[in-house]
Amino acid sequence: MEEFWTSLFTGIAFLFVVEGVLYALFPTQMQQMMAAALTFSPSSLRRVGLGALIFGIALVWLIRH
Repeated sequence: MEEFWTSLFTGIAFLFVVEGVLYALFPTQMQQMMAAALTFSPSSLRRVGLGALIFGIALVWLIRH
């Protein structure tokens, strides 16, 4: 079980690293992306989020097995 928590926190830390790099290297484009996200309906954002969630879970499963 300890390996699960280590992997989870490592993944979350890596997420912060990737997001930080994007904001540091492309601040204007990130602002434009956030503004564009405001034009989408909540249901569209939910579908994209669920798709990303499923893809991420599948990718982690493939890597770990």
